[in-house]
Amino acid sequence: MPDRIFTYDNPQLTANGRQLRQNMTPAERIIWKHLRGKRLGGRKFRRQQPFGGYVLDFVCLEAKLVIEIDGGQHAGQIDYDEQRTRYLEAAGFTVLRFWNNEVLQQTDAVLAAIWQKLEVVNA
Repeated sequence: MPDRIFTYDNPQLTANGRQLRQNMTPAERIIWKHLRGKRLGGRKFRRQQPFGGYVLDFVCLEAKLVIEIDGGQHAGQIDYDEQRTRYLEAAGFTVLRFWNNEVLQQTDAVLAAIWQKLEVVNA
């Protein structure tokens, strides 16, 4: 693994991340409102961060925690998502996945689950 955990040697992936930051879903906007500016547990999160061949929805480097917010299109790509999760776990990350409707309807429960993972890292 290179000295820097995130490399920007794939211009298309970097452009995709930039586009995704500009066009976040309503669920992603809600979560970002709570994660940005070290608002959750004093941890810094990045959004739409390129890593390997993927763009991560949200990532906290300090905790090695990736948060993925999945829309309906993910119901048809279970194998792809599982492969992606295995790749990230092999790189040392923990991956939390939430459905859009969970974020929209149970925001506090989603934030509590993220907080709980962050607390495990603090222990």
